[in-house]
Amino acid sequence: MSALWFITKRELGSYFATPLAYVFIVIFLVLSGVFTFYLGDFYASNQADLAPFFAFHPWLYLFLVPAIAMRLWSEERKSGTIELLLTLPIRKSSAVLGKFLAAWLFCALALLLTFPMVLTVNWLGEPDNGAIITAYLGSLLLAGSYLAIGLCLSALCKNQVIAFILSISVCFLFIASGFPMVLDALSFAPLWLRDAIASLSFLTRFDAISKGVIDIRDLLYFLSLITAWLVACTALIDLKKAD
Repeated sequence: MSALWFITKRELGSYFATPLAYVFIVIFLVLSGVFTFYLGDFYASNQADLAPFFAFHPWLYLFLVPAIAMRLWSEERKSGTIELLLTLPIRKSSAVLGKFLAAWLFCALALLLTFPMVLTVNWLGEPDNGAIITAYLGSLLLAGSYLAIGLCLSALCKNQVIAFILSISVCFLFIASGFPMVLDALSFAPLWLRDAIASLSFLTRFDAISKGVIDIRDLLYFLSLITAWLVACTALIDLKKAD
């Protein structure tokens, strides 16, 4: 546990040692406001809720979260500090989990700073705050899923730009798997296979949670996906070390 805390604290501190953290937070807050109040037609909807705010999160995270994850392992490999890190008396799984938790806590902080949105809708009307809290939980799980994918692909690549592009591509595949055009293109496949592919969509899972509906299957989906990619990341670190 002490090793996990050491890695988490080290990585979280590294964000705020450079302008990266502040730039990310400012961009996230500005884009969240623009998407909600302008592109999301918040005032035109005449409803005091945060549906327009959360509707854009899958697309906002698609570019911002891989930007955080791309440096987590690729920078260590490029600078050569990965060898030093892995020679410390810590388990590789602790190193992977520590990096993930640091990035996830950073995303949680950025999400927490959107609290003026909650204050605004409560000032304008009487929203369902329970649904808003549920949507925040779903958004945090969604960010964690993007991070786990980005972390794994960062371990695969020495170049941060390549890790960034790969992360966006893979995350987009998880988004697009529920699109009607994708399912129509798979019309030749058995129905169970198409249903299975559609169930992998981030949009399908997140949409239900963002509306305040907590289904244990959706929660298990995100948690299982995060776990699977973290396990894959640990395996990749093992392979790279063997090389």
